Amino acid sequence: MTSPTPFAHRLLRLTRLALHLLRALVIAGLFYPGKAPSIQQQIRQRWSRQLLSLLHIRLVAIETPSILPDRCMLASNHISWLDIFVINAVMPATFVSKADVAKWPLVGWLCTRAGTLYIERGSKSGARRANQNISSSLASGALVAICPEGTTTYGDELLMFHAALFQPAVDADASVLPVALGYRDAMNNLCRNAAYVGDDSLLDSIWAIVSTRQMTATVKFSQSIGISNRARRTLARAAETAIATALGVPVPARAAEKRADPQAEQQ
Repeated sequence: MTSPTPFAHRLLRLTRLALHLLRALVIAGLFYPGKAPSIQQQIRQRWSRQLLSLLHIRLVAIETPSILPDRCMLASNHISWLDIFVINAVMPATFVSKADVAKWPLVGWLCTRAGTLYIERGSKSGARRANQNISSSLASGALVAICPEGTTTYGDELLMFHAALFQPAVDADASVLPVALGYRDAMNNLCRNAAYVGDDSLLDSIWAIVSTRQMTATVKFSQSIGISNRARRTLARAAETAIATALGVPVPARAAEKRADPQAEQQ
């Protein structure tokens, strides 16, 4: 087990992180709006890579596709708030998030300016609107990213995917690209400090990350899954199996699927 980052170095990382966030606020407020989508993607990718660098997180991308389908939804497992920046550092995408994120101080405003699509949980009309927005984004050629587990883990397991989140891909006739995310420490062990789980606050998570001397974030891509003749439930299970295989963990049990997504039984 490696020793934690010295206290003075943690404070330095926190200071650099705060300055990097302020820089993002300036960019989002003054330079980002009105830019062509390709330029916006470059801005997000560059900023995300710089963020990982200042946190001493090494990025490893495996089997990154050189060409994406014209319409593509990226589906990944979910471990941390870092996931967004790890994916953006490799392949900038428009993320789907719970509506609560939009209310977070500063971060919510940044996410909204970056084009995040929000889902209102517990609202059927809100879910329909969100699905329409996501489907429209996919149809326009945007790469849209979802975390279909609906919550985070430490990365040592995979939770059942909510099939309803794949409905926009079905509606837009988009392919699904499974992505497996993982975080390792300097000894190549699972890095639990990367995870944002349970009752930990965002500040607790940030402190745990800056306290870690070195971390490696791995992004492993699987083959894209075509949408032809696939219901959302079948599509979700295919993505789930691909990511579980890449992570080397069991595929979630079907019994959990039936309780968590009863609508999927009708698809």
